[in-house]
Amino acid sequence: MERANIISIAKTTLEIEISELEKLKSRIDNEFVKAVEVIHSAKGKLIVVGIGKSAHVGNKIVATLNSTGTPSQFLHASEAIHGDLGVIQKQDVVLCISNSGNSPEIANLVPFLKDYSSALIGMTGNRKSKLAEFSEIILDTHVDLEACPNKLAPTSSTTIQMALGDALAICLMELNDFKENDFAKFHPGGSLGKNLTARVEQFLSSQKPQVSENAPVRDVIISISASSHGITVVTKEDEIIGVITDGDLRRMLLKDEDVSKVLAKDIMSAHPKTIEKNVLAKDAMKVLKENNIGQLIVTENGKYFGIIDLHKLLDEGII
Repeated sequence: MERANIISIAKTTLEIEISELEKLKSRIDNEFVKAVEVIHSAKGKLIVVGIGKSAHVGNKIVATLNSTGTPSQFLHASEAIHGDLGVIQKQDVVLCISNSGNSPEIANLVPFLKDYSSALIGMTGNRKSKLAEFSEIILDTHVDLEACPNKLAPTSSTTIQMALGDALAICLMELNDFKENDFAKFHPGGSLGKNLTARVEQFLSSQKPQVSENAPVRDVIISISASSHGITVVTKEDEIIGVITDGDLRRMLLKDEDVSKVLAKDIMSAHPKTIEKNVLAKDAMKVLKENNIGQLIVTENGKYFGIIDLHKLLDEGII
């Protein structure tokens, strides 16, 4: 097959699915509003039921809802009729997803889903189906055309289901006043969570190079060489007054002067950039990028506390 044909097929697939999404958009009405309100006001959790491709969609919807503040659980339709119905409590709301609404497992299950829950919401492409018949609320996901050329593989229909699940999740986020910090609570391990919650002190170097303002060049060289940062902090008593980098040392050596008389205060860069240890790590990264520097001096109540390194933050997924 020619490359041009592959590109054409891909574009046609997307055009079909975009068209079906536009039709879905025009069907968002009070029935959708009722579904959001019922889920939001539920005393229990949301149980999402599906089978086949709809089960995969259901699992994704559950993952999105759980990470955005709506407690949810997936229940596979074939497992439900063999004992797993016990997961549904009377205060729970059920969202059952089925394009046809008439698959044997769904048709056999829906009377029990209705009886065991506080409300049954049907997400289906068939308003005359068994699922629609038993549902108090119907979310219409019918499509006129699947993207599959044989009109067999669920393509447009699963895209519609996924998009409608996202719309539910976003509406519920707004109703729950779910903010950035709330999102971070459920994502502590990944880069998302780290960027939203991690503090500077979590990524401090174990090395803390430091010299006094009157330290001779030899001491400065030893201090810089003893750490991996290529920098040392110059202090006057407890006050940070400057930094010296290995670049500062090279520039000093290029000058025609007696280095034995040079002190740390003579070659330091005054007023270095600093950041408090309890500030978000992503803010430290911003300072590093904006000033095109590799290290940042970390303070505690204005006093020298340590060093944070650009590469350490990058390695930890801080951006």
